[in-house]
Amino acid sequence: MRRFLPPLGCLIVAGAVAGTGAAGRHLPAEILNATGGLPAHIVGQFSDAIGFAETSTGESIVLDRRAHTLYAVNRQKTSVRKVLVVGFEEGKVLRPGVLALSSDDILAVADAPNALERIQYFSTSGTLIGGFYLQTRSAPRLSLGPLILNGVGSMSFTGKTFLVNRPETGALFSEIDNSGTVIRQIGTLRPTGHERDADVHLAMNMGLPLADPGGGYYFVFMTGVPKFQKYDANGALVFERHVEGIELDRHVQSLPTTWPRRDTAEGRGLPIVPPLVRAAAVDPSGRLWVSLVEPYTYVYDKEGQKVRTVQFKGATAIAANSLFFTKDGRVLVTPGCYQFSTTSGNK
Repeated sequence: MRRFLPPLGCLIVAGAVAGTGAAGRHLPAEILNATGGLPAHIVGQFSDAIGFAETSTGESIVLDRRAHTLYAVNRQKTSVRKVLVVGFEEGKVLRPGVLALSSDDILAVADAPNALERIQYFSTSGTLIGGFYLQTRSAPRLSLGPLILNGVGSMSFTGKTFLVNRPETGALFSEIDNSGTVIRQIGTLRPTGHERDADVHLAMNMGLPLADPGGGYYFVFMTGVPKFQKYDANGALVFERHVEGIELDRHVQSLPTTWPRRDTAEGRGLPIVPPLVRAAAVDPSGRLWVSLVEPYTYVYDKEGQKVRTVQFKGATAIAANSLFFTKDGRVLVTPGCYQFSTTSGNK
């Protein structure tokens, strides 16, 4: 079904009952050395890879932000083809922000042609299956270098629905069906102490919504004091945990109380708020992996307790900006398009 929708209206709903806790005990970092990935001569063809996934047939999919292009690499890792090319039309991509791949090999790409936030989904051959536009609204920018991580930059794909962080609706994230209709909204905005400055308040409620393979959802706050929340399948809050560790201490202690603003085309100055979390994903066993601004990743079990601190190492230590888990126990990471085993490491 192909359907592109005009900007959507959204309902404001209340969140669930809160539960709190901490999960910040110090664990020695395990070094995860790369066990493979794409060859250097292929990676060198990409300008800025921000997404790296693998289909059920072993084909690698890479999203190149700067080239506005989606590539596929054959299973033997010997040849590259273009799946999607630059353009604002349907079936093309412009200013892409995130790549997602479902278990049945449906590709979803979020982009922003003409400053309009869009989600499209495709077969691995590049055939457009459907897509829609999100409600367009000037919002605080959550930036990581040249990337904008909020709005469609936070998109994750369950295979049937899309999860997008949109705090301006009054909820932490929206679940959206494949035609662009908002099914429901989940989570209550956290208190920030900046409620009088709506832009900063919203910026402090930006993060990544993620589906748990065992049911329910996670939401990882990327700004301010980092936390994550677990929700059940009905959208009720199960628990909240702080993301803590010596790798983050100096960043949390030096959090500013004021933020610079950048004028938009509409003349509105919006706060530029850097994140302390770069990426997050849930592995097939339901463990949450949270990658930090420093080149470390914390791993949490189903109860929200920290069980590992890992450092991905390719040519150098990697601060991951995307994570993708395969069914056979590997994690694919950008930048660099490396692969790692999730089961072993050296302390």
